[in-house]
Amino acid sequence: MSLENAPDEVKLAVDLIMLLENHDIPAETVLKALEIVKRDFEGKLPSPRPSPLYGPGTW
Repeated sequence: MSLENAPDEVKLAVDLIMLLENHDIPAETVLKALEIVKRDFEGKLPSPRPSPLYGPGTW
């Protein structure tokens, strides 16, 4: 099976798995680190604009 046509997130996941496995990092450590990475990248996402409760035309 080729990754050539796989989505970018699948390619990245495969690369990360190989990197982590090649360094013999314990699974528990990997999962804890991935939680930190996930929080970090979630913080980099654009924040959705809050919709006003009472905007023009809502009265």
